[in-house]
Amino acid sequence: MSDTTVSASEPGAANKVRGLVRRLIGLFDATPHWLLAAVARISVATVFWKSGRTKVDGFSIKDSTFFLFENEYNVPLLPPELAATMATIAEHLFPILLVIGLASRFSALALLGMTVVIQLFVYPSAWSVHILWAMALLYIIGRGPGPLALDHLIQKRF
Repeated sequence: MSDTTVSASEPGAANKVRGLVRRLIGLFDATPHWLLAAVARISVATVFWKSGRTKVDGFSIKDSTFFLFENEYNVPLLPPELAATMATIAEHLFPILLVIGLASRFSALALLGMTVVIQLFVYPSAWSVHILWAMALLYIIGRGPGPLALDHLIQKRF
């Protein structure tokens, strides 16, 4: 008796589960690009902005920043002073551009380049964090910043 009850209810239960899965996938597919792009832009911009803020005191680059680039960060091809200055400026400029959505793809490309350098030469064991940054940046590069961006307004105007 219990075997008959179970087998009779299985097709209905399986159909309900399939229907639920289809509805959920439909909801996921309906996630708007503007939301995904905004989350990607703001999340990765926050990481780089916070890092940039640790490198300065007011409008001056901290001595500790130069020390790190001279002694801990192994950035190739650049003198440590230049690398420290470039990184500090980049970590302040590109996150702002990403948040407001101006030159977003180019800003994301610049930060992706920084991410690659950080991964390869500074913290090679932190790939599990860097891959998340890269994913967000690649989304912005590949799909654009979305309609909540100055780039979108500029593109519509011109």
